[in-house]
Amino acid sequence: MHRKRISPSRATRLLYSWGVTITAAQTLKQKVYEVLEKPPVTSGFARNFNYFMVFLILLNVTVVILETVAWIHLEFFWLFGIIDLVSVIIFTIEYILRLWVCTLNPEYSHPIKGRLRFMVTPFAIIDLLAILPFYIPFLIHVDLRFLRILRLFRILRILKLGRYSDAVTTFRSIIIRKKEELLVALSLLFIALVLVSSVMYYAEHEAQPEVYSSIPHAMWWALVTLATVGYGDVYPITFLGKMMSSVAIIIGVCIFALPTAIFAAGFIEEIEKDKEHYCPHCGKRVHKDTLRVHRHPREHEIHGEHEPAGTPDVHHEQVPAGGHEPTGEHEHPKEQEKPPL
Repeated sequence: MHRKRISPSRATRLLYSWGVTITAAQTLKQKVYEVLEKPPVTSGFARNFNYFMVFLILLNVTVVILETVAWIHLEFFWLFGIIDLVSVIIFTIEYILRLWVCTLNPEYSHPIKGRLRFMVTPFAIIDLLAILPFYIPFLIHVDLRFLRILRLFRILRILKLGRYSDAVTTFRSIIIRKKEELLVALSLLFIALVLVSSVMYYAEHEAQPEVYSSIPHAMWWALVTLATVGYGDVYPITFLGKMMSSVAIIIGVCIFALPTAIFAAGFIEEIEKDKEHYCPHCGKRVHKDTLRVHRHPREHEIHGEHEPAGTPDVHHEQVPAGGHEPTGEHEHPKEQEKPPL
């Protein structure tokens, strides 16, 4: 039996077609990666995709909330079911595409280990939790109570906003950058909570044994007092307890002001970092981080292209736009000659 031989020209055409297919797949993968993972600052499609995903997430959260109203659920349960099905399909496709393109990130470049590492990242876990409640009843048998809990887990889809919202991303970056300061503030709060509840227990235990029966019970009063909420369900009646309560309120105002100040400073730093500035030499609008390396227009023909940090001849003085001579170094304006006496 003779095997059919492939001519060299046909083999060349097959290899060429396979190469074109592989190149097209790589190009498509790169484009999908830019839409899903890169900031949508230049691509209109990526920006519109983010807007659509935010709308879809908010729509799902609204459906979960409205389903708890009995008459709305009975009237529109069929519409809610369609919205849930379409949303799960879109979220599933998005999750699969993210697993496909995550290897373009150098941190997850390995085809297997990289994807496994990507799957345990916070955003990937949130994406999985957003679709998992829909598929679990098809995989295992669950009772109605557990099914209701799974449907309630759909509210976690609101956490997906963190991937598309600049405000949530800014808040997350502030927490990461200020984690040491926030940890110090939380440590001070914990120390104050333990000390105040312990003193209040020994001050009020004999007068109110049913209310301040232990230090953990006194911690509820201490936390409410330090937070300056004051529900009024538990309060001291002895003189020492009232004095300690006054001190606890003052300490609480001071301690709870620390995280507020830390977050406020972090937001100001983020706003200043993202603020655009004008180059003092060419008048173009540039980012603050590139302002310090923006050179004379003579040294870069295309404005907006900045050289890496650390380059010499950096100028900081403000010069009005268009005030450069085409040749020569920066010249200071000559002093006006005084008329002869």
